[in-house]
Amino acid sequence: MSLSKEKSPWIYHLNTGSCNGCDIELVALLGPRYDVERFGVKLTGSPKHADIVIVTGPVTTQSRERMLRVLSQVPEPNVVMSIGSCPMSCNVFKGSYSVDGPLDKWTKVDVAVGGCAPKPEAIIQGLVEAVKILKDKRGGDK
Repeated sequence: MSLSKEKSPWIYHLNTGSCNGCDIELVALLGPRYDVERFGVKLTGSPKHADIVIVTGPVTTQSRERMLRVLSQVPEPNVVMSIGSCPMSCNVFKGSYSVDGPLDKWTKVDVAVGGCAPKPEAIIQGLVEAVKILKDKRGGDK
């Protein structure tokens, strides 16, 4: 693995039925105010290039199969991170006929950032934790 890949993990955002509140906070991180790229994190448009998958939303029945297909395309080792209360507990959508979550019912979640919607600072803290977990999964300080 190249040093650049180790120092600059790529994230892929996956919306599984969110209201877009968490998505907006995630987009805010990419701008100049929060500048999450200072941690080496870059957004990618393909799960095949991702190191960290960020999931927002309660996992709807309509998004479930797509989510599983996308997650199967992410190369190992990887980290799954959820943002918001919906992937953690389905929040206000719990018990709805159209919700088949929470996320940990379908995949292992390495980092969960709670809140509706969580503050950008909390998401950054979660990303820093995800980067540490990814480094450990890759073998630490090799």
